[in-house]
Amino acid sequence: MTNPDFASPQKIMDDSSDKSGIPESKSVEEKLQELLDKALYANGRRSAQKMRNLLNGTWLGEPLHVVLTDIPIGAWTVTILCDALDSNRNRGKFSLAADTSLAFGLFGAAGAAVTGIIDWSDVDPPARRLGFIHGLLNVGVTALFTASFILRKRKLLTGGRVSAALGYALLSLSAHLGGKLVYDHRVGVDRAAGEVFPQDFVSVLAESKLVDSMPIRASYEGVPILLVRRGQKIFAMANTCSHFSGPLSEGKLVGDSIVCPYHASRFALDDGHVLDGPAVHPQPCLEVRARDGQIEVRKPAAKG
Repeated sequence: MTNPDFASPQKIMDDSSDKSGIPESKSVEEKLQELLDKALYANGRRSAQKMRNLLNGTWLGEPLHVVLTDIPIGAWTVTILCDALDSNRNRGKFSLAADTSLAFGLFGAAGAAVTGIIDWSDVDPPARRLGFIHGLLNVGVTALFTASFILRKRKLLTGGRVSAALGYALLSLSAHLGGKLVYDHRVGVDRAAGEVFPQDFVSVLAESKLVDSMPIRASYEGVPILLVRRGQKIFAMANTCSHFSGPLSEGKLVGDSIVCPYHASRFALDDGHVLDGPAVHPQPCLEVRARDGQIEVRKPAAKG
């Protein structure tokens, strides 16, 4: 089952070849992703995974990048407003506020940049190029606000304000592209959210087909469901990975967890919480039972 928003490694390789079967040259953003992966995993996968869990926001349950981008946007908005309010050249309280918020925004931009790069390393076509452009624009934005900070320190207030205004205009364009990544390409969105599961127990698979320690895909009215038997226990959860819609039934088991075949996000089978990113959203789990030779599932009852 192929998600239209995701191009698998094989699909990407196939798309990079012309009809004669001769591979075309890789795009700049694809080469950069490969270099980034090499750098991230240079010290081994375990240490890299701990860092990625931190920077992706796996521990937070939301993309950390989205949280941190509010810092420079908010701070630099204050800078522009204070510049507009400061009508004299004596660098009064509004000038001081503008300088302080500008510096705070630069600090926040560093964190947003690092987390954004980590998130982008797992983005696939067609969103990958848009994300690359979004990142380049943010480099320009930060450069302009850095120039503004330097000019202000050198008492070149007019130049500093002009540079900040240009940076804010470019920031608006970059934020627009960031919105397209989220709303058009669903980057950072919970891909498993909104899937409809049965309210009452329904049969989805013959029990004889559920082999121990072998993930299998079942379905309910077209919605894919992952089933796993581990000894006497059966687990059921949404088969669509919350990160980039990878089919979890094609992944591998690691103890009582499942690893997505797309970007290696790992989820606990018992409650769906994220053990390893880049996923940040947990997998919806279902109540499951074996009855009359059938595996039956239903949506868990609401708590409280």
